[in-house]
Amino acid sequence: MAYDGGKLKSTSINGVKMYSVASQQRSLATWLDPKKRRALRKDQNYMQRVDLIQDLRFETATTKIKATPDGEFLIAAGIYPPQVKVYELRELSLKFERHLDSEIIDFEVLADDYSKLAFLCADRSVYLHAKYGKHYSVRIPRMGRDIVYDCWSCDLLCAASSPELYRINLEQGRFLSSLSTQSTALNVVSRSKLHGLVACGGEDGAVECFDLRIKSSVGRINAVAPAGDIDQEVTALEFDEKTGFLMAVGSSAGKVLVYDLRSSHPIQVKDHMYGSPILDIKWHQTLNSEAPKLMTTDNHIVRIWDPDTGEGMTSIEPTAGTINDICAFPRSGLMLLALDCSQIPSYFIPELGPAPSWCSYLQNLTEELEEGGQTTIYDDFKFLTKEDLERLKLTGLIGTNLLRAYMHGFFIDYRLYKKAKALAEPFDYAEYREQRKREMLEKELAGERITIKRKLPKVNRTLAKSILDNEDAENEIKDADSNETKKPPKKKKALGSEILKDERFGNMFENKV
Repeated sequence: MAYDGGKLKSTSINGVKMYSVASQQRSLATWLDPKKRRALRKDQNYMQRVDLIQDLRFETATTKIKATPDGEFLIAAGIYPPQVKVYELRELSLKFERHLDSEIIDFEVLADDYSKLAFLCADRSVYLHAKYGKHYSVRIPRMGRDIVYDCWSCDLLCAASSPELYRINLEQGRFLSSLSTQSTALNVVSRSKLHGLVACGGEDGAVECFDLRIKSSVGRINAVAPAGDIDQEVTALEFDEKTGFLMAVGSSAGKVLVYDLRSSHPIQVKDHMYGSPILDIKWHQTLNSEAPKLMTTDNHIVRIWDPDTGEGMTSIEPTAGTINDICAFPRSGLMLLALDCSQIPSYFIPELGPAPSWCSYLQNLTEELEEGGQTTIYDDFKFLTKEDLERLKLTGLIGTNLLRAYMHGFFIDYRLYKKAKALAEPFDYAEYREQRKREMLEKELAGERITIKRKLPKVNRTLAKSILDNEDAENEIKDADSNETKKPPKKKKALGSEILKDERFGNMFENKV
């Protein structure tokens, strides 16, 4: 069963209107009694429904979603059971579905349509599918994490939990020599469609680029360090499709850094303010502006912003579940989100571009929508209570345009909040490092200590535990005194574990009638 769309809801974020289709009603069965169908005419929600694509859902969750390069088909992978669904967009319906043996981590479209697909699965298998179904499967040595296809050399590149970037040549049908990196493990791999440069992001926060013509590394930088993060990983990577000189890097700390390939310093740093890893990055070319926009996604939010200035345009924050993936149609304002739930919601932002030709009616619906249903949301702002303002010494800003009163607190610009926090708590990082050192030292010492596990009796456990603790403390004092040259004074011996075995007191710790 599928979900029909609900009402087309309008939201204004930073002055940018966004329309969402709320999938809340199940589709009607084709064998339903005509009388019941006619009765639904009185149902306002049913009459105002918007059907984007029929059966656009999975039973449990959607993991990945992509559109084919020709824009005619939509491919979605989900669970449970592990399966992939292909939708024909011109027909607005499901074309076919296939089931696999294990969960799909990622997949790659090898042709302009759905005729050639490659699936990277959780059992270390790479499945190659054709129009008729499964064609061949091969296993890689380590657990795969990302996959990309180089159409110039017919190489399928697989990033896995190893320093090797595996290469499967689909023309020769065999493995080629892997590309060795300096990272301990790879999280993501990306390829530029303009110049063919391949970039790998590792667990050590480094990005290493390869030229497949010479099969060797041409550059390596620590990409996440300029954002002020230590021991963070690279979780997303994408090249600019217009010039090929820009590269966006997402970190596990929830920050996006934009690099020019000719410089080792980022030209822009964007914080998602959630602290969760960046899942996906897309350079979205719009018809309304010459420069592309950046779509960066984490588990909570999709932010659309200008890579030149860093200013946020708008954002999408679904409430149905956490985000797994996003599909944005080229030169259009329509987006589909793969969530950790059965729904696949769609969002339309007219400022990014018009609706695709297969759902052009969406453009007419948004133009006819009344303005009364809008909700205004502030983006890139931090909510603070009055106590927080006092702690940050920002109470003097109350009443100015830098603070916006809301409910029991205030909204403040996130950049101003970060500066104020750095001034009010300048030693936070130093204290954090000292705390981490103490924790690691205690962990090492705890591993070196030899502890004797003693079984406490079932009766009078508290008394027995106190006796054993006193005995351990006395033994530690004896060990410390034995290291000194001075002879320790004689003290009366306290009660020890011998009392538990003494015939006179043993009955105190036994449950005998």
